[in-house]
Parts: sequence; C-alpha cells; structure tokens
Amino acid sequence: MKTANLKLLKHQVEFIQSTYRHTGLVGGFRSGKSHAGIVKTSLKKLQYTGINVAYYLPSYDLIDEVALVGFEKVLTQLGVEYEINFSKRNISTDFGKIICRSMSRPERIIGYEVGYSLIDEADVPPKDKMKDIMRAVLSRNSAKFPGCNNETDFVSTPEGFKFLYDFFVKNMNKNKKLIKARTKDNPFISESYIQSLISEYTKERVSAYLNGEFVNLASGTVYYSFNRRQHHTSETINEKELLYIGMDFNIEHMAAVILVIRKGQIMALGELVGVYDTIQMIKLIKEKYPNHPVFVCPDASGDNRKSSGKTDHDLLKQATFRVLTPKKNPAIKDRVNVLNIALQKDKLKVNTKLCPFFTEALEQQPYDKHGQPDKTTGHDHTNDAGGYAIHQIIKGKKLISLN
Repeated sequence: MKTANLKLLKHQVEFIQSTYRHTGLVGGFRSGKSHAGIVKTSLKKLQYTGINVAYYLPSYDLIDEVALVGFEKVLTQLGVEYEINFSKRNISTDFGKIICRSMSRPERIIGYEVGYSLIDEADVPPKDKMKDIMRAVLSRNSAKFPGCNNETDFVSTPEGFKFLYDFFVKNMNKNKKLIKARTKDNPFISESYIQSLISEYTKERVSAYLNGEFVNLASGTVYYSFNRRQHHTSETINEKELLYIGMDFNIEHMAAVILVIRKGQIMALGELVGVYDTIQMIKLIKEKYPNHPVFVCPDASGDNRKSSGKTDHDLLKQATFRVLTPKKNPAIKDRVNVLNIALQKDKLKVNTKLCPFFTEALEQQPYDKHGQPDKTTGHDHTNDAGGYAIHQIIKGKKLISLN
C-alpha cells in the first residue's frame, strides 16, 4: 500500500493516527477535513480485514459529490482495487465494504454492522436530530474484532455551539480528542480565497469558517473577549480566603459567582445556579463556605422592599455578609464593557471546571434584536451575577486597576 502517495497536512496526520474512541477534526473551509476522514476510513478498512466500515454525510448528494469521489481517489492512490455500487453507495474491496449512508433519516440507519464509523459535517443537522443520529450510528458500530476499538470519529466545520461543542468541549473526557484546523493551514489554498471569505463574512463566521472555532453565529456574543482556554485557571479557593460573591436575584433561577482577588487578578472559582430564593442561597453559601469572610456584590434592585418588610439585601446583611453595591445598577453597556476589558487585559480568570455554567454563558450569550444582552437563553443569570461583582470590584471600590 503506497501510503507515501497520500500528501497529508500536519493536522490530518494527527487525526488519522489518533486511536481515541472519539476523535474530532474541526476546521475551517478547505482545511482538508473530509479528505482526512476519507483517508482514515480507507485505512481502517484495510486494517480491519473482513470488517465493514461506514461513512456518514448529511445527504446523498454530498455522498455522491464528496465521499464517493474522495474514496475513488484515495483508494487508487493506495493501490487498492475497488468496485462502487452507485445505487447503494457501497464500495467493495478485497478487504470488505465501505458503507456510505445519509444522516437525513436516522431511523433508516439500520440493517448492517461495522467496526469503524466516520461522521462528516456533524454540525449540519439540528442538535437534537444529531443526537438521534449518533445513537443510530453507535448501534451499527458493534463489530467485534482483535484490535478493533469501535471508534466513531468526526470531521466538520463548526456551526456554532451545536452537537460537536457539547460532545467535545462541554463533555470532554479521556476517551475523546479534539483537533482544530485553520483554512490557512492548507498551503494549497490561495490567499485571495481567504481574503474573499474575510470580506464576505462577519467576524464570528470568520472565526468558525476560517479558524474552526466554536462561536455564536446567530449574532455577536456579548462577552466576545472570553476564550475558555486562554482565560482558564486551575486555581481553587484557599482556606479562609476572602470571597466576593456576585449575585443575581430571580425566583427559582438565582445565581451566584464566587470570586477571589489574588495579586491584582480576579478569579472566578465557584458558582451556585438554579437556587430557589435568597434564603436558600444564604443557606448554601454558609454550608459551602463556612469559614470564609464574604462580601456579596448583588443586583442593586435587591434593595427594594418586599411585602415581608425585608429586602434581599436585608436578608444578606442579617446573615452577617457584607453587601457591596451601588445605589443603582451600572448601565448594562458599562458593566459588559468592564468585564470585556478585564478579559482583554487578562485581569479575569475562570476555573472552567468549577464554573461550567458561567463559562458557557460567557461563551454563548448573544445580543437580542434590540441590541441588549439576550435573556431568553438563560445565560444572563450567571453573567449578570459575575458582572455585578466584577464591575463593583473594579469600578465601585477600586480594589483593582486595569491600567
């Protein structure tokens, strides 16, 4: 087999050589994703003699235009004899079959067994449908064979925070590997092609379609400066450390972000989400952080009188927390700007493992049609909570300088 005839890029080699249960190659347009998928599927077919493998795309048109054409080229370069059944979209070799299937109807992914599966353009179907597709694909990928790890891999252009983001970023584990590729990593792509995309697309779509990044494609994200890799910290809360807790008041959806300040840097090292009310929030804080001095930086509207005669702020003070808040909330634009500047100047770090909801909200909250941070997705709760505290720390009490 003349594998030397396959001219591969660095990220393609990394993807092909990966033996993780699930490997994803997420990249920009023309970064060589499908070619890497076709090569790996072909090599798996040769490796698993007598065991079939499967290649999936969103439609049969794409199978005809991308998969079958690609397999013809790669198998020829490998010196493998093959025969294509164009009506069934199967490729027969002396080593077994490569079965090509559409993902358009998950209920029809039945009636065969394979030892390896490759899903191309996994972010094209809606997220819920892709979950059904994944279950169907895994049910087919059950052939038992020495050395067969029943891998299911993915190649795709990212289409926002959809299936691949959830699968490889939110739910990353030791059995998964994510590889990213940029369009310009392919030396055979002209600069004029890249510039044409830059001029055609928004900043967010350029990040996705040229750099293979997961970004919100519906509109610009509010906290555009946040990057979970760049802004991650593995730091945790120290014993008896002073805590600054940002808090957003919403019955049944109260949220708090737990912050510390170290050497002029703010660190988000904990969160409390989905809390019923202020009384329950106080109870949780005291249980989780019993030996810490606590400054609460809440929504200023929490000082409005309740029918019981006590405000949310009164309850916090009664719990012996010190409440740091201005008489009224800062303008939303100012609060967002302060947080973005803190991120840009590397003055804010987030333990993304301990603050998963805050992390996701910073990544995903979009603007609504009125140009305000969207409140329909639920991402506003932790962002507002963290934003109140960070604005108060930086602007209100001037405990930290961004200069």
